Order: sequence, then C-alpha cells, then structure tokens
Amino acid sequence: MKNTLDRDAKELYALGDELFKHPELGYKEFTNKKILTDYFTSHGIKVTELGFRTAFKATIGSGSPKIGLIAELDAIPTLGHPFADKKDNAAHSCGHSTQCAIMAYALVKLKDVIKNGSVSVYFTPAEEFTDVAFRKQLIKKHEINYIGGKINMLTAGLFDDEDLFIHLHTMGSSGYHFSLNTSLCGFVYKEMIFHGKATHAAVAPDKGINALNAFVLFDNAINMLRETFKEEDYIRIHDIIDEGGQTVNSIPEKVIYECYVRSLNSNALLKTAEKVDNAAKNCAKAIGASVTIKTTPGYLPMHQCRLINDVIKKNMLKYCKLEEIHDDEISMAAGDIGDLSIFKPTVQFGYSGFSGNCHGKDLCISDNVRAYLEPSKVIYDTVLYLLNHPDYVDRIKKEFKPSMDKKEYLAYLD
Repeated sequence: MKNTLDRDAKELYALGDELFKHPELGYKEFTNKKILTDYFTSHGIKVTELGFRTAFKATIGSGSPKIGLIAELDAIPTLGHPFADKKDNAAHSCGHSTQCAIMAYALVKLKDVIKNGSVSVYFTPAEEFTDVAFRKQLIKKHEINYIGGKINMLTAGLFDDEDLFIHLHTMGSSGYHFSLNTSLCGFVYKEMIFHGKATHAAVAPDKGINALNAFVLFDNAINMLRETFKEEDYIRIHDIIDEGGQTVNSIPEKVIYECYVRSLNSNALLKTAEKVDNAAKNCAKAIGASVTIKTTPGYLPMHQCRLINDVIKKNMLKYCKLEEIHDDEISMAAGDIGDLSIFKPTVQFGYSGFSGNCHGKDLCISDNVRAYLEPSKVIYDTVLYLLNHPDYVDRIKKEFKPSMDKKEYLAYLD
C-alpha cells in the first residue's frame, strides 16, 4: 500500500494545490468544502454534515477502535500573499489546506485496507481567531455559539464517539523535518474601548478628555508589567488599535483596542488577564476617562498524549533521523485543538516542506514530498497500527484523565 501512496502522489499534490489556491476565512469555507466532498465522492466515501455552516466529516469502517483525525478548513487574512482572496485577503498562510489534503488522501488510501475499527476525518471550520465581528454576527443569528470552530463542535458533542484524535500542522520553515509533543499556549481575547470627551483640539483642549492619552498610559503600564511575568509561564500580550480617534482636529473621544493575553500556564493566563484589566481601568481613571472591557475566552493550552506520539515518532523515523525531529518544543502558538485535548487523548505533530513565514505573505509549499506525501504516510501507518492494536488504544484511553468536565468547561466559556 505504501507503493500506492507513492504511485498516486500526483493526485495528492493536485488536491493540495487546488485547496491552497482557494483560501477562505472561517465559516466561509464553502469552496474548500466542495472540493473535498467531491474528492471523497469520487472515491466512494460518503460525508456527513455536522452543521456550523461548513463542518463535516468523512468516515470509513465501523466499530472499534474509533480513530478521529482533524483537518482545519480555514485561511487567515494575509495582505500581499500571491493567492490572497480579493474580498477578505484570505490566504492559506498557515498551511491548513495541506492538512486537509493530507488527511483526505490518507483516508482514501486506508479505505481498502482496514479490517476492523473506524476512521473519521473531521473537517473543522474557523480555527484562526479572526474576522471576529463577522463571527459575532453569526452568534447573534444563532448559526454558531462560539468564535472557534472546534469549540462549537466540542460543546455540541460531535467528537464524543471517538477514542482519540490525531492532528498535524505545518512548522513553516523551522529547519526540522518533523516536530511532536509540542506544547501550545492558551489565550483570552480582549476588546477595550477607551471613552473620553471630544472638543476642538486647538481651541479648547482643556475642555476635553483624551481617550488616546488614556490608551497610551495603559500601553506603557502593560510594558512595565512585563517584568513581573515569569519566564516559565511563557506569557505574551500582543495587540492592535482599530480606532485611534475620529479626526485630527478633535480631542479623541474613543479608542478601540484589541489584544490577546497568552500563557502556557492556565492560572498565569487568568492572573495576567486580570492585571491587564486593572491597568486599563486605572490608567483611564487617572486622566478622567473610562474604559469598557469585553473579554472572550480564546483557546486552552494543548496537552499532548505521549502514548500516541510514541507511535507517530516511530513512523517519522522512517523518513528522517532522530535529530531532525523537534521533540518537546514549547510553542507560543495556540489553537482550539487545545480545548479538545482536555477531553480526549489528542496529539498535534508538525511537518515541514514550506518556505517563508507562517501567517506571512511569503509562505508557500517548497517540497511536496515533505509537505504532503510523508505526513500522509505517517498518518496512514499510525492509524493502521492503532486499529490493529486495540489493546494499545485501550491503554491510551485508560491512562488519559480529562482536565475538566463539560460543566466546568461551559462555565469557563461563559
């Protein structure tokens, strides 16, 4: 069968190329969905609609073990990317299109060889925490409940039947062949609106309250707080200003600010988020302004299942040397795969074959074998091993301990 994976590699590359050239933002991935459903239909595999606009799955086999695979459909706004969508500037600068091609191809090749158990690929929308205003409108219309795609699917119970989950993600141009056991951070998203009082900026500045000055004071406070962050918590605060005033001729009455607060440590994340809120409130108050703070839960830190990664590592070593695998990396990235990992044995491994920067306008596929074929083989071999060793899957399930129950999770989200 490995020869079959090699023989039909052009089919894999063509699928990946088509997806890469049709990027769409979260909950808008209708073209990508059609490309993939048409591909499965051509191979006699039925798909199941999962709601939330674009979510779906493709399944082969039946019974146990039940292996879940995850592939993310969405792109991210990337100005200047050669394949950026003209409407939303969406581009697959995070490589999600390659995940979809890899998982789809692996499933097709597994279809005729599995003898027991089932395999489902879940195609999930909206992993990138972006286009927030659009998604909030979808929430108001009750089309989705949360910003992140997997969080909607998780709270709806769509992942409940699987024994474990395998996911993969490009490393960009990291210099390694593969990575595994990578820790991902969690984050919360904040929107702050600083409120002042507009007056003529030249004639009567003394009668106004400068919202931009309140923000600048707050921004300096954040920089001063950075020395209180412990290195082992891997805390990051990164931000943008959406609106810095209304006209140069008036004292700014409103400033709109967005930020992520990230950390590898959940407790440190919440404490830092509280520090950020206190800084905003007190800096605004110091000059007579006020601030409205809206906090939205982002994603939780990733917890890797090492028993699954032990199998994956053996399969990686068929294509590279041990020193070419980046093991136990601590990454400042985040993803809603972290939320799934608190309930189910879950892994995310990294693969190469790209040049340029993730989320950059220069990200492209530079090596089809590394970016598509080898990861497909790793998935293929790992799934076959797990299906043929149900006792090992039982061990994975037995040793896994959820870090939250659903009630606690829903309380966190609210």
